[in-house]
Amino acid sequence: MTTQFSKEQANRYFQELQARICEGLEQADGGGGFRTDGWERPGGGGGVSRVMENGEVFEKGGVNTSEVFGTLPETIARRINASPTGFYATGISLVLHPRNPWVPTIHANLRYFEMEDGSAWFGGGTDLTPYYCFTEDAVHFHTVLRNVCDASDPESYRKFKRWCDEYFYLKHRGEARGVGGVFFDYLKGDPDRHFRFVQGIGDAFLDSYLPIVRRRAGLAYGERERTWQLIRRGRYVEFNLVYDRGTTFGLETNGRVESILMSLPPLVSWIYDHTPEPGSKEEELLEILRHPREWIAA
Repeated sequence: MTTQFSKEQANRYFQELQARICEGLEQADGGGGFRTDGWERPGGGGGVSRVMENGEVFEKGGVNTSEVFGTLPETIARRINASPTGFYATGISLVLHPRNPWVPTIHANLRYFEMEDGSAWFGGGTDLTPYYCFTEDAVHFHTVLRNVCDASDPESYRKFKRWCDEYFYLKHRGEARGVGGVFFDYLKGDPDRHFRFVQGIGDAFLDSYLPIVRRRAGLAYGERERTWQLIRRGRYVEFNLVYDRGTTFGLETNGRVESILMSLPPLVSWIYDHTPEPGSKEEELLEILRHPREWIAA
């Protein structure tokens, strides 16, 4: 079947999405702005990092795009059962760490990967990491994602939600990173359809997150909530440095370190053997993370 899709089309979309998301986030923040930082990768390609620090709502956030190519490192080639041959990859990756503990952290990543032998696929996903869990926020987030999935394949939300729960899981802690979302990889064949799905996920990002931000950003918090937020951010760091495929890929392909580690929060805390008070909202969150839920009917 003849397809109209091209890697250039994907790259243009990710760049346009970056601009659109940053504009929406700046409006939501009301004070902070994104610093734009272009970079080049030794070996081929580069990207644009856009980072906000010390905003009114977002303590730190980054929205990065990249377009890289060259020879696939042997370590990555073995991992995906490929030979160390030429590759091309383009995508967008973002993480937002809010200042207020009642507002959840969010992550999203969308990417297109192409090998010299002609094989190609899409991957990505998005997940929500609250410090205090509000059912209506999780339901809203998952409902937006399910609607995007249903427009592509009514069976995909259930599959990608389960994949997300399995992927964003800290095995050494026995905890999910957050309340999940969707995660997918190696979407091969029919690139037109898969690209429309990826665009749907990207286009829905602001709608999935900003209503939650608006509901929670004005809530009062104190030292207790802030301390808990910093502890939970520690779990976020653990996942990104131990398990995250994007971090590994970026480092092993000589990507720009500052852009790769943009996902890490500005402040974090590890307290030895910290245990929340019985019956507290902090303990409630841990119970949810230890037993992932179905937030909406699939």
